[in-house]
Amino acid sequence: MAITPTISYHTAKGLSLIEQQLVDVYAEVYAEEATIDPFFSVERFAERLRAHARGPRWGCALGEIDGHAVGYAYGFARTAAYRWNGLISPAPIELLEETDDRTFALCEVMVRASWRGTGVAHTLHEALLSQRTEARSHLLVEEEHPKVRALYERWGYTWMGSMQPYPDSPRYDSMFRPIA
Repeated sequence: MAITPTISYHTAKGLSLIEQQLVDVYAEVYAEEATIDPFFSVERFAERLRAHARGPRWGCALGEIDGHAVGYAYGFARTAAYRWNGLISPAPIELLEETDDRTFALCEVMVRASWRGTGVAHTLHEALLSQRTEARSHLLVEEEHPKVRALYERWGYTWMGSMQPYPDSPRYDSMFRPIA
């Protein structure tokens, strides 16, 4: 019998209550990468997390089983002022035009290794998007992870280009999907 996580939804006001859980899951998931590349360090993640949480309408779906965090998905709304800095490949202008309610920037979908392949990631993803009012979801997936990209394609995302959002970050496939 499959175990379904208990999912709670949090806004930026409640980040302090769950921040350590998010950081702990990240530290476990990125333990190897963090020793090789400073971009993936726990400290840099915590900085990005806090910066993302300052974004408009930040939200997080946290999944727990028996009181222990097994994963989460979080992001924030883009505004009309957003500019696609870091976009490497050209994209149609109609994809790049933003309003205050067009795009949800899905920053992380992260699941502890012992819960991967169980549907928890998809459950968290869908729970998070069910709380959103934006028209579409946008995410980045490392170009070096074609299996993850294929997973997102199965979830309805389509490729729109390549991005490098930070000078020291990897290159990412930039992907969209409508939010139903």
